[in-house]
Amino acid sequence: MRVLVVEDEQLLADAVATGLRREAMAVDVVYDGAAAQERIDINDYDVVVLDRDLPVIHGDDVCRRIVELGLPTRVLMLTASGDISDRVEGLELGADDYLPKPFAFSELTARVRALGRRTTTALPPVLERAGIKLDPNRREVFRDGEEVQLAPKEFAVLEVLMRGEGTVVSAEQLLEKAWDENTDPFTNVVRVTVMTLRRKLGEPPVIVTVPGAGYRI
Repeated sequence: MRVLVVEDEQLLADAVATGLRREAMAVDVVYDGAAAQERIDINDYDVVVLDRDLPVIHGDDVCRRIVELGLPTRVLMLTASGDISDRVEGLELGADDYLPKPFAFSELTARVRALGRRTTTALPPVLERAGIKLDPNRREVFRDGEEVQLAPKEFAVLEVLMRGEGTVVSAEQLLEKAWDENTDPFTNVVRVTVMTLRRKLGEPPVIVTVPGAGYRI
């Protein structure tokens, strides 16, 4: 899942990004509304965690732009205000969910995952295919009933492949969904991660390489 965190409190923004990365999400971070709009114009995000009171360009205007562009991106709006009228106003702007500060990180993570599921065709919370069972919320993977321990990026790649439901997922798509914007697009990190993932999942192999196209399960 690709997430953009937009928050002008840099310590909070960086802490949220670090936490979401530990949950196997690819996360970009910006600290003002103008930078957020630039990223949204360039990258495809599943979810934007958007502080409402942003400098340069207000969070409301960032939210409006996402709606005007007709993007499938879901918006989780954050605010320090506990006023119900502010929450209603934010939702009316086009935000998909609203979370007041301070918040529990576990709740933020759950809301981001729930919104991420709404950017694609509805799938069950626990994904199952080819003897593999993947639970994004618990960060657990089983193959034929045996638990498989995966690093965050391996888990992220497997989740993207599982959500493909048998379709071919290109290396570019995996790079887009499982890594952030600081990753070199010419790196071989996708190939190396898929190789490691194959080894950990065991025999017989379930990840198929489609020459010149990508990978599928």
